[in-house]
Amino acid sequence: MRVTQRTIRRRFVLLLFTLLAGIGALIGRLAYIQVIQSPWLTQKAHQLWSRSIPVQGLRGSILSANGKPLVYTASAPTVMAIPIQVKDKGQTASKLAGVLGMESAKVLKLLTKKTAIVYIAPGGRRITENQAKAVRALHLPGVYITEEGKRAYPDGNLAAQVLGITGADNQGLTGIEKQYDAQLAGQKGYINILTNARGERMPGQGEDYIPPTNGEDVELNINTQIQKFVQREIEQAVAEYNPDEVTAIVANPTTGAIVAMANYPTFNPARWKDYPASTYNRNLAIWKTFEPGSTFKVVTLSAALQENKVNLKDKFYDPGYYEVAGHKIKCWKAGGHGSESFLNVVENSCNPGFIAMGEKLGKQSLFSFIHKFGFGKKTGIDLPGEGNGILFKLNKVGPLELATTAFGQGVSVTPIQQVMAMSAIANGGLLMKPHVAKAFLNHDTGKVVKEIKPQVVRRVISKSTANQVRSALESVVAQGTGRGAYVDGYRIAGKTGTAQVAENGHYSSGHYIVSFIGMAPANDPKLVAYIAIDHPRPKNQPVFGGIIAAPIVGRILADSLSALGVPKSSAGIAHKKRVTDPMLVSVPDLTGMTVQKAAQTAIQSGAQLRTEVVGKGKYVIAQAPKGGTKVQNGSKIRLFLGNMPATGQSTGQSTGTGS
Repeated sequence: MRVTQRTIRRRFVLLLFTLLAGIGALIGRLAYIQVIQSPWLTQKAHQLWSRSIPVQGLRGSILSANGKPLVYTASAPTVMAIPIQVKDKGQTASKLAGVLGMESAKVLKLLTKKTAIVYIAPGGRRITENQAKAVRALHLPGVYITEEGKRAYPDGNLAAQVLGITGADNQGLTGIEKQYDAQLAGQKGYINILTNARGERMPGQGEDYIPPTNGEDVELNINTQIQKFVQREIEQAVAEYNPDEVTAIVANPTTGAIVAMANYPTFNPARWKDYPASTYNRNLAIWKTFEPGSTFKVVTLSAALQENKVNLKDKFYDPGYYEVAGHKIKCWKAGGHGSESFLNVVENSCNPGFIAMGEKLGKQSLFSFIHKFGFGKKTGIDLPGEGNGILFKLNKVGPLELATTAFGQGVSVTPIQQVMAMSAIANGGLLMKPHVAKAFLNHDTGKVVKEIKPQVVRRVISKSTANQVRSALESVVAQGTGRGAYVDGYRIAGKTGTAQVAENGHYSSGHYIVSFIGMAPANDPKLVAYIAIDHPRPKNQPVFGGIIAAPIVGRILADSLSALGVPKSSAGIAHKKRVTDPMLVSVPDLTGMTVQKAAQTAIQSGAQLRTEVVGKGKYVIAQAPKGGTKVQNGSKIRLFLGNMPATGQSTGQSTGTGS
């Protein structure tokens, strides 16, 4: 086949155009890559070269009701490494281990991880400045110092279970720290550095800093003075009675605000790992469930009065027992109380009288009020780990279950449920939702971001019924089993409780939980206070709530009302003294005196008062209870020492310790 010149030229032109098209496509592709895809490719390259060192946002503080920090974040150095940049991993591990107090093998394991960044934990997390200085002086390639937040607690164990703890990554684990972790936790920032394919830092390249965002502060309803009063009383109760556990709550009944909450055993949140997990994981005030005993009788009384089933002036006869379904349920008083009014039934905490109230109500009505008062379900308090309590199912309630429920046996409740039920009586009949937090604040400006408002759950009883119950409970303190809580000038109303603890299916003869729940002033309650002491072991006292728990709540309420500026009153039900009542003496004012003068004055007062010195110094700068308080003869006075004499009378507030 003959190929002509024209064919050759045509093929050459076609080839030329093909080559030009290919070159044009190549140029177009290069232009596309250089111009269009350049930002995307640059971003991908930066992602390959970039190493981000995280910088923690500042975790918000937790504040008391008056804005005082209870928990804040202090900056602390932390050691981290980029494993690919560490040249001699063995030697680096050995040097770091010596400074951080870790095993070399543990550090080496971290440095050989196939990861971009690794924290040298636990020894390298939140180290001291001296340790950080020593690490920097080693000049170890691939090892960096960053800053992390470390929680600080200026008042030690004050409200420890309420505040809670944080973990290694500054995350909330318990308490308020967990409940409001989203608000407290800030957003992380980063320091970005560029490295080559071998992970080595690229010379001449700077750093990109993305600043972190701080978390919000959480302001609580916790009043530090009242919290210290409560922890003081718990500490004294532990020293005197050697109980297994103690829990106490103080609340504002009008708003549902929790102004104090404490437990024993307690812990120092700065060193929480040194304590058993049950101590920092469980807040007994909201978690612990137990049979309440006679403090539960306020529910039966409220229901009976609301439904007009009894009149406090009506008569009742107590022979010492009440027969129900073939069982004789005994009164706590041998031989009974005889003929008495229903007001006397309340004053004497007479079990047969309350069984009679329960029968008059019937199971439908009584259990309806029990549920209305909030028992059998969580209160919704803003703390994790709340218990439900246990009630009989209505179809399982027979005459015997109705009888025992009426006086607080056979049911299981939490302390916070009891406090909110009593708060409903104190505020005129409204069940409130309890809340520990008061507001969220901008950490940098201090401005309120969100305020937590009081929340009414439901009306439980009428105002008139609440007034009747408060009056009856004031009579309990003035003239009945709660006389130990009586404080001259403060109209305290309340109810005692002494409950046997069930062990292995039956009630233990020697294991009791004694309690008292009270409010003051009775005519216009500002506070409700509760304490429960599990298995007290008194030396020379019978185990009754009126003897052990009532005086404690009396002191808490008196000191707290004084701190709030609530004036004393001469009104109210007259105090009825009995021969068996302990003698009350007036505490002398010892503030401003030297230690020697204070001890001499206490002796010369004629009262058999014991003194305990707290702190160091020449002068008494505060005392608890404060001067003028009526206490049982033989009570203990705490003297807080300092180097400057006090200019006025003590407020009773601890200045040496928060426990």
